[in-house]
Amino acid sequence: MKRTSFLMTAGVAALMAAQAMAEPVTLRVQTHYATEHPTGKQLAEWADDISVMSGGDITVEMFYSSSVVASTETFDAAINGIIDCDATSGAYQTGKNPAFQFVGDIMGGYETPWQQYSWLYYGGGYDAAQELYNAQNMQLVGWSIYGQESLSSSTPIAGMEDMKGWKFRSPPGMETEIFEKLGASPIVMDFTEIFTALETGIIDGADASGLYNNVGLGLYDIVKHATYPGFHSMPSDHLACNLDVWNGLTDQQRRIIDTAWQKVSFQIALSNGKNNSAAASELREQGVTLHDWSEEDRAAFREAAQESWEEWGSRSPEAAAILESHKTYLRQLGLID
Repeated sequence: MKRTSFLMTAGVAALMAAQAMAEPVTLRVQTHYATEHPTGKQLAEWADDISVMSGGDITVEMFYSSSVVASTETFDAAINGIIDCDATSGAYQTGKNPAFQFVGDIMGGYETPWQQYSWLYYGGGYDAAQELYNAQNMQLVGWSIYGQESLSSSTPIAGMEDMKGWKFRSPPGMETEIFEKLGASPIVMDFTEIFTALETGIIDGADASGLYNNVGLGLYDIVKHATYPGFHSMPSDHLACNLDVWNGLTDQQRRIIDTAWQKVSFQIALSNGKNNSAAASELREQGVTLHDWSEEDRAAFREAAQESWEEWGSRSPEAAAILESHKTYLRQLGLID
């Protein structure tokens, strides 16, 4: 009887374990990066990490270069079930709620990716942002932050004085308002138009990406000035998944995806830091002037940025809540008064 009872118990336990095992799932994820882009390659490694850690139970099917829908439509595609997860940028969704500006790029806030990551994980940011995402039936899994962007220019941009009348390509949103306050003339245009606009003199410069990425774009074949280290913009891409899909995963599956994302996101920041430093050395040798703004000029930019923060924070209750969370943490870090 004892042996029979033992076998029965073992059999029940095995059955329960089998029932508890997750069903294999495939997650369809779209990114705005190309397969050959460094971040695109790292996202491929992320997908492979998930497959290995899950023993093949989770397959991530990556769609690159916004091949399913346009970058700005990726979030809606996930909401509507066309894909499962969005690996682009929350800043694309400011039309849904101005609060997305503060999860996409606060502008002039944190100085390093690590400070910004620490707000998300240890400064109350994750909970504050999650309410915004959940209201759209989406789950924020995490960020990837490659670091400060650099402005590129055909004319010197050594400080605040050089901003007056400076015509440059700007992404839409809060950035245009900040630079207008500084006397610059931001022109919103598509990323693909930058090269021609610089060649033809339509613009004097551009806010495109980080220094290393700008080299890859060929910007310094045309212009010979850049800001470095950057200070004005440090955008964060997100991994955000359809909430129903996310809740349908087991806790083990969610943990694997989250852990793998933290690995790739931190490696993106580390690799870009290394690549930017190497690019800076090469550009100096090629005669490109890199301008490191003074503390006074950086403070003046941050002051102008904070005026725009308040304006954007007044546009929705969610924007006000997330901005206040950022400001509380920035004060703790000693970055604002």
